[in-house]
Formats: sequence, C-alpha cells, structure tokens
Amino acid sequence: MRYTSNRPFLFTLLGTMALLSVIGSMALRSPSVSVGAGFVKLTTIGSFNGPLAVVQPPGDNHRLLVVEHTGRAKVLVDGKAQITPFIDLSTQVSCCGERGLLGFAFAPDYATSGLFYVDFTDTNGDTRIYEYHRSATSANRADPSSGRLVLTQAQPEPNHNGGQILFGPDKMLYIGLGDGGSAYDPHGVFGNGQNLGTWLGKILRINPKQSGSDPYTVPASNPFVGRPGAKPEIWAYGLRNPWRFSFDRRSGGLVIGDVGQDTREEVDWSPAPTSGRGLNFGWRVWEGTRAMFPHETASGPVFPVAEYQHRAGACSITGGYVIRDTRLKRIYGRYIYGDFCTGQISTLGLRAGRLAAVTYGALSIKVAQLSSFGQDNSGRLYLTSLAGRVYRLDPA
Repeated sequence: MRYTSNRPFLFTLLGTMALLSVIGSMALRSPSVSVGAGFVKLTTIGSFNGPLAVVQPPGDNHRLLVVEHTGRAKVLVDGKAQITPFIDLSTQVSCCGERGLLGFAFAPDYATSGLFYVDFTDTNGDTRIYEYHRSATSANRADPSSGRLVLTQAQPEPNHNGGQILFGPDKMLYIGLGDGGSAYDPHGVFGNGQNLGTWLGKILRINPKQSGSDPYTVPASNPFVGRPGAKPEIWAYGLRNPWRFSFDRRSGGLVIGDVGQDTREEVDWSPAPTSGRGLNFGWRVWEGTRAMFPHETASGPVFPVAEYQHRAGACSITGGYVIRDTRLKRIYGRYIYGDFCTGQISTLGLRAGRLAAVTYGALSIKVAQLSSFGQDNSGRLYLTSLAGRVYRLDPA
C-alpha cells in the first residue's frame, strides 16, 4: 500500500557532529516554508525528443542547446529552434533507459577554442567522453568529423551510468559515474563506491585537453594522486548514481543529487574551498543516513545535508542548481531540485555559504518525468521533461 502524506518529503537535518551520533535512532523534521504560493511559473520554450540537458555557450547569450537522449543536440537562436541539429551522434549512441547522450559541456574558452565535450553510452554499452570542435563555417553547427576520445569506462550493467559532465570554477572537467549498476552495488567485496581502484561510483576531475600523446592530464591537486592502488582521476567517491551535480556559481561549493536505492534520496553539499575534494559520501555502506551494510565500514563518510524518503510516489532525485537568477528574489540562493517520479520541484535554503539545517519548500509547480535542470549565463533556470518539453522558470 502506498503511503500518502501532504508533506511527501521528509528531511533529516544534519547540523552538527552531535546529531550524527543519533542518526538511526531518531529523525528530525524540518519545518516547511511557504516559498511556492504562485510566485513562479513555467514557460515552455519548446518540445524535443527526450530532453536531458540545457546548456549555453560561455559568452554567447543568443544560443541555447538542448541535449536529447537519443543522441542529438538542438540549438535555439534567440529562442527559435533550428532545423539542423548542432550535432547528431545518434548512430554512435546506445539509447535509452539510463543510457544515451547523457551530458554536454562547453569548454570555458569555447568562444576562442570552439571545444566542447559530450558524455554518451556507446553501442557496446560503455561510457565515452569525447571532445569535438565547433564548425569553422557556422556557430550553429559542430564539426562531426573532429571527434577525439578522451576516456572510456566499461559499464557492467545498463543502469547507473551517471552522465553529468561540467567545468568547475577551476576550469577542470568534472565527470559523474554511477556505481556500475544492478542493485546494492554488488561489485567486488565492498562494491565499487568504496573502491578507489575504479572510476565507478565517483566524480572524476581532469584537464580534458590533449597533452602530447596523453588524451587528458590529471591535475596534481587531485586528492588521490600518488596513492598506491587509487585512480588519480578521482575527486570524490562513495556515490551510487550522481545523475546531476553542480557548482554554485557564486560560492564555488559542490552540490550533488545522488539517486538512492530503496528508501531515500540525498543531497550532498561541500562548500568551497573543499568542494568535494577527497570526500567519501558513504555508498554502499550508507544510503543517505541509513546503514545499508552495518557490518561494513566507510572511511570518514560525509553524510548528506538533506534526504527525503520514498513516500507518496517519490523515487529518484533530479539534482539542480543554487538559484542565482536575480528575478527570483524569494528563492535566490536556495538549491532547487526535484523528483523524477512525482515531478515535485522543491528548494533547500542556504545560509552563509553552507546548506542551512534545513528549510524545505515545495514550489507550486510540477514537471512530469523531470530529467534535468539547466542554467544559462545569466542564471536563469531550465527544467527538462523526458516526455518532451523544456521549460524556463520565470517569475509569475
């Protein structure tokens, strides 16, 4: 029987180490705050084929790209969708489910270099990160012949592929990878999430530009450089499926929406200057604040700042952004996220550069099959529905 409630999201507050000592024996409920009483609206900007991401070229406020699950990226110029795709990788992409063209990131120097990067599942079911160039003749097209493989990761299962790629404030490329799929991270003795010898269940950090014969370079400041048995590309670990994560464009902090297993979804927050560096977010030993495998241990796990349980149909978090759209004054500085199954859009309050303990507010909008959020150069937010529509979040 489905549990129903007029407060479908139950958050656990994690404010101090003292609270951590009582996790499991008690759960603190945060007060809901009225932030969504009709002061925001969704403006439809177009319909697409399974949109999964919205990105904008740095320095170009006229163009917006919508990434489609099946392998195409469509370009809008001043709000008008162009007939010819920016790039079409559909013959190289295995779709759908949790596979497909999953991520897209423009290089910070895109205006001069014309470089961008994609994350997709190839026809063998493996993750590939490719670099491409903008066309030399049209700003609305990529050069499909310019592709260069940056890295590849074999995927043991068709789910938990991750897919988010983005450039951080440090101009390095961050790559999200799930734990390899199936359920309960059954890979190896303790799963992939806690295994520093694999990229699976991690966020990676690299400089993706080619250096001599090396397809990319590893920054010397990565936390596991030089550690025996550890992959030097790893930035953060202990993640189940970090489907969408982002950096706060103002503070530089890292926020992760990590998809849970059976009972709960979590928000992980690491303020700058740490911004996730070397942190263990606990999976598979922990699902949020719930001990999944009590007989196992995780080294120094960092617990989520918020989580919600699988109630009233909730099932899978879609992480978003810290809101920096100055038009949305009542929710400016809050973290926006949603749930794929319920379509509910909610926010978490921020205080003094760190996630507050925790105010929660459901907005008066829903998006069916909420697949992703996007943020343009001015901070405006976009929401994508796998069912086809892309929306912009505007003041009502």
